[in-house]
Amino acid sequence: MSVDVEKSSSSSDEGWWEIVKIVIHAVILAFLVRIFIIQPFNIPSGSMQGNLLIGDYLFVSKFSYGYSKHTFGLDLFDGRVFGSEPERGDVVVFKLPRDTSQDYIKRVIGLQGDRIQMIGGILHINGKPVPKKPSGTFVEDVSAVPIRQFIETLPNGVSYKVLDAMPHNGRRYTDNTEEYVVPEGHFFMMGDNRDNSSDSRDPEVSFVPYENLVGEAQMIFFSKGDATDPSSGLFNIRWSRIFNIVH
Repeated sequence: MSVDVEKSSSSSDEGWWEIVKIVIHAVILAFLVRIFIIQPFNIPSGSMQGNLLIGDYLFVSKFSYGYSKHTFGLDLFDGRVFGSEPERGDVVVFKLPRDTSQDYIKRVIGLQGDRIQMIGGILHINGKPVPKKPSGTFVEDVSAVPIRQFIETLPNGVSYKVLDAMPHNGRRYTDNTEEYVVPEGHFFMMGDNRDNSSDSRDPEVSFVPYENLVGEAQMIFFSKGDATDPSSGLFNIRWSRIFNIVH
């Protein structure tokens, strides 16, 4: 009888140890995935409205552009390894050049050597205006004030929505700017909410070094709206945005 009890106890211990090993392996796998492959990121501001909303949670691909010290959050080396440059129109998470503790998310508008300028609310790349067609209005969750919305199409064919909250008001960093020439190894980033975005038009952000790129935003895996958002259902979750691909 005592032999049976010992066998049962031994079998139980082995069962628990198997569970512990599975949990350990899962934690290690999740850690490696987050470090090398995908990192979650949430949208804290309205600078990318109306493509990305406050309360959107994204998967950011860390291997899209290779790896740098900013990818890992550790000062291990300079430059990038296994590097691949972003394309015009990519939505990218990057470290703010003047304060690398801050993550920003914007759209790649200018590549190295490009000349970028806003004239009368129209984006110009290398002296040519980028097509911008009206596309209704966008309504914020909180203010419920409609904002003019457009479809902008870059020279490589990438199209996306942009907002124009303050039409042609002459503000230096929005509708009318100087001409910016993107230096080698840098990119010019802009928010889709053009009048409410701190981006490469602002000297506090300026051009973004290749090394500062963290990854490419790829998919919304969760979205939680404001309590006053009529599109939100149970627990203010925006069900229609979950699993949307970021464009």
